[in-house]
Amino acid sequence: MQNRSKKIRLGIFILIGTSILLFLIVYITAREFFRESDTYYVTFRDISVSGMETGSPVKYLGINVGTISKISINPEDITSIIVELALKPGTPIKEDAKADIVALGITGMKAIEIRGGTNEAKLLSPGSYIQAGSSLASEITGRAEVIAKKAENVLNNLQVFTHPDTLAQIITTFKKFSKLAQNADQAILKIDSLIAQNKQNLHFTLENAAKISDSILNVTHSLKETTEKINLLIQSDSINQIIGNTRDITQKLKESDISQLIEDLARVAKQTKELLEKVDDDINKGSKDFLENQEMLKATLRNLEEASRKINNNPSILIRKSKAKNLPDDLFKD
Repeated sequence: MQNRSKKIRLGIFILIGTSILLFLIVYITAREFFRESDTYYVTFRDISVSGMETGSPVKYLGINVGTISKISINPEDITSIIVELALKPGTPIKEDAKADIVALGITGMKAIEIRGGTNEAKLLSPGSYIQAGSSLASEITGRAEVIAKKAENVLNNLQVFTHPDTLAQIITTFKKFSKLAQNADQAILKIDSLIAQNKQNLHFTLENAAKISDSILNVTHSLKETTEKINLLIQSDSINQIIGNTRDITQKLKESDISQLIEDLARVAKQTKELLEKVDDDINKGSKDFLENQEMLKATLRNLEEASRKINNNPSILIRKSKAKNLPDDLFKD
């Protein structure tokens, strides 16, 4: 009886466990089957997708956004592989985004990572094709080619560098550099000796240069002050008044009768010329009379001198009142 009850309990436990397991299997399968997703496609041409399997993750800048739902060969182009992606609804995929093949650690498993895309580009609608990017293998191959090319260039340069002619030129260049260094050393020693000998002169030269700099600075300040005064003078009312008066005079000259003014000036010049000629005649005539009067004055002085001499010699002449002959006053009576 006890064995039977144990068997019944064991059967019930197995039935319940099996039911729970079936329920979990159905639940997970149904969730994966009925889960909503946005489908996109990527076509890889002449690129190996080894290590990529259905269910491998799809990442967008490192974030899991879906899985690979299917991998198939394009029946119309056997060199290309079509990978179907099941992404979370609402994942923003831009038209300029690219799908790259990346490795998952060191296991050899591959995944898809979507990169690129700009804010200005339009969104791809579900069911569209995403541009295929590069794969890890192609990147390694490209880098290997670049490294090989650089290594080849290095080897070629080493071959050229180790050529006997090149080595001889390098040795000759080193010798020239050594000689140049010696000459430079000698030149520096000479310069040091010259500086030591002319230290006092250099000191005086520097002092004079400092004085000249101070003088230039003072002259600059003076010029600045003069410029400021000139600016103040230019901006003053006196200059404006002079300019205004000049403008008024110019305007009056424009409005006046220039021909009449010229005629008046010619008439005044003619009258002035006649006046000058008359003054010149009067001056000439006065000069002639002045010369005649001068001659008469000289004669009078001579007569006075002669009379003084006679009076001194013979004072009795004054008592006799003798009449002198040829007196200058007689000439005026005529």
